[in-house]
Amino acid sequence: MSFMKVPVIRIGNSRGIRLSKTILERYNIRDTVEMILEKGHIIIKSSPVKRSGWEEAFRDINARNDDQLLIDDVFEDENPDDWK
Repeated sequence: MSFMKVPVIRIGNSRGIRLSKTILERYNIRDTVEMILEKGHIIIKSSPVKRSGWEEAFRDINARNDDQLLIDDVFEDENPDDWK
């Protein structure tokens, strides 16, 4: 674990901290972060990228031929013309 002092600066009517490019890149911080307030500590975590890894997972599922429908997309008593 590293320790570093960072100045609190004025940002408009608020105050904040600046994170260096090195820290942003090292911790993969993009547009948003998760902030956890816990017993006198503030923990800042990079937000996970939504749907990260889904493309590869879908490819793997398809390669295993495991992407079949679980239920029919049209039921026997359903009339597709009713949806027009």
